[in-house]
Amino acid sequence: MKPWERVLAAFEHRPADKVPIYQAGLSSGVASAVLGREAYVGGGIQQWRESRALWNGPDAHQEFLERSIQDPIDLAEALDLDLVRPVYWRMGEKPAKRIDDFSFLYGDPEGDWRVMRFDPETELYQIAERSSRRERTMADLELEVEDAERALENYRPSADSYVATYGPALEAFKNKRAVPGGGIALNINYLEPAWLEAIALRPDLVARIFDVKAEQAARAAGAQAEVGLRYLMGGGDFSSQRGPFYSPAKFHELTLPRLQKISEAVHRNGQFHMFASDGDLWPVADDLFGAAGVDCFYEIDRKAGMDLRKLRRRFPGLTLLGNISSYVLHCGSRDDVIGETTDCLDAAKEFGSIIVGCSNQVVSQTPMENFWAMMETLHEQR
Repeated sequence: MKPWERVLAAFEHRPADKVPIYQAGLSSGVASAVLGREAYVGGGIQQWRESRALWNGPDAHQEFLERSIQDPIDLAEALDLDLVRPVYWRMGEKPAKRIDDFSFLYGDPEGDWRVMRFDPETELYQIAERSSRRERTMADLELEVEDAERALENYRPSADSYVATYGPALEAFKNKRAVPGGGIALNINYLEPAWLEAIALRPDLVARIFDVKAEQAARAAGAQAEVGLRYLMGGGDFSSQRGPFYSPAKFHELTLPRLQKISEAVHRNGQFHMFASDGDLWPVADDLFGAAGVDCFYEIDRKAGMDLRKLRRRFPGLTLLGNISSYVLHCGSRDDVIGETTDCLDAAKEFGSIIVGCSNQVVSQTPMENFWAMMETLHEQR
């Protein structure tokens, strides 16, 4: 079987000749070691690179775009993955001021501004300073929702926009590897206290913003179907290792109906609805993996108790991506990595419909010995 056929078999719950494999994402440092050159992939480092490129002018930004398109393709080829990651993080906001080699200021220096700083060791690009801000209120959220509803009236994603993003990978891996799309997220900004408060105090606002996001997702799915993207990555973090940030009752009331709308739209196009969140999702599992019509669960958090075997037994119609943890790759021994990788492969062979790989980012400073132990085990034992 070809790699793309193994992936399709996993989603259609058919047997395959080998366990399909993927990686959710690689830090630039690990990817650079794989390719033998600086690799334009990763998280915060890509945001810093794009900010630097935008600051340096159109030619520098064009070079950033070209390298950011080609390096994920070369990486997937080098690792011989069945399901690939075609794009990494972006940050298209041009800085207002360059502070130093690793720091930029964004926004209005005399008004609302923030300084972001890059840490080469961790590859994180985070807010280091910002102008003072008052806490947001329910009135602020209501204005945000109204703006989103007005913007939805003119939201008409085109197939051409997805060709620009995914076209190079689709062409490079045509009739070879599976390329997923995206743009069907459904979540709130859990780092914004006002939105978490709104779940209890103003659920009507949460319902309205979820209605906007669900309609955006439905339209995005249609545009992606036109260019041949069948696997649509969505979801959004809403849980920790202690469980969801809001109650199962609120999930049932607010999130479930909008997930069902997204699933219905995706399925009309012959596509698959993929949902991601870290954390312990068992309290809402019956809604999320059953009633919602979600086809696939990824970012499966092993340390939070999300177990491949238990998931497949309870939800036989669910495809799974994972479940090797970034933590074990980063902090465990070589034997730990081999043991966890082997366990995931054994579950995939026993239950099927499992695509094995690291559930989340292979982080900066992950020992290459551990990374290669995972990759060698995947290829030798699949």
